[in-house]
Amino acid sequence: MTNIIVFPAKAPLDGAQNMASLLRGVAERRQPLDDVYWLKENAELLSVLTALEMQLPPAALAPFERFYDQMEERLRFYPQYYRFFLSICLDLEDLGLDGCKGQSLCRWVASTGLVEAELSDLQRAEATRLLARRGAADPLSEGDLEQRLNRFVARPQTFALPNKKAAYELTHIVFYLSEYGKKDPQLSEEALVSLEYTGLLAYLDQNHDLLAEVCLALRFAGVTPSAIWSQAVADAHVAIVPAGPQGRHMAMDGFHTYLVTGWAQRVTGQSAFEVEIGEGPLVFRDQAVTGGALRPLSKCLYDLGGARRADWSAMRAAILPYLDADSRAILQRAEDSSAMFGSFFKGFSRAAGA
Repeated sequence: MTNIIVFPAKAPLDGAQNMASLLRGVAERRQPLDDVYWLKENAELLSVLTALEMQLPPAALAPFERFYDQMEERLRFYPQYYRFFLSICLDLEDLGLDGCKGQSLCRWVASTGLVEAELSDLQRAEATRLLARRGAADPLSEGDLEQRLNRFVARPQTFALPNKKAAYELTHIVFYLSEYGKKDPQLSEEALVSLEYTGLLAYLDQNHDLLAEVCLALRFAGVTPSAIWSQAVADAHVAIVPAGPQGRHMAMDGFHTYLVTGWAQRVTGQSAFEVEIGEGPLVFRDQAVTGGALRPLSKCLYDLGGARRADWSAMRAAILPYLDADSRAILQRAEDSSAMFGSFFKGFSRAAGA
């Protein structure tokens, strides 16, 4: 008689508990507490969970209690990182941590004039939004800062060329103006074109981190992003595996891409953050092969020299044979993903007379 061995069924993953494990892993098993990378990563994670209005188990925020208790001392000693401190503090409180330091910390930051020391309108907008959450500043909509931000995003030609700094500033401006999706940012048609061009560049580059942010910004503005882009974001999320380090430096892993692609998935009601978080050092390994077509396409256009034209329909036959099969496929999918590809190419081509 043959013996039949029955293995016990694996218990279904508890999403709330797994999110608690993610919080603990990022808080305790990635960066040292006194490292600016710790501030950055934990501020990003808590910000996304707050935007998603995530319901967490009571003990999920326990790894942050010591940091929260020392918040005043740390902020006064490291005022240059005040935006990180305020963001973490306010999000912890909004997520359910017992405490009410946020208002006094915001008032202290406002009284010391730290916001006036910011050179960038983007950083000033982030700081203003944080202070306004506890009544220590007027909302963005009540000053001229919002007008300057809208002027920046309403120049599509800026975003038809590769410029990651400008691209991420664009998406973050939409996040701030929309209160992370809680209100209509009232973007102009030109700003929506800027987002579309940025999405095309991100897709051509196979930069799924930026592409996810573009999809989020478009949704916050009331626009449904390209189905091709959304699928790429979904595929990128499942390709990132939380695991042990295996020689990969944590500061250069896929954590932020995992975070924003998961955020984009959750905003559309799709599943995300469902890979079990284990014990030990936590690194996010990106298993996707992401060559991209942006660099080969740029090189092709540069090599064409005086033969470059701004008309995509006229250049298509000259460009496609130049690219390898993978780059050509990405370019063709990018073309299919947006009705604005032709106008985007006009600026991207940098052809005479464009």
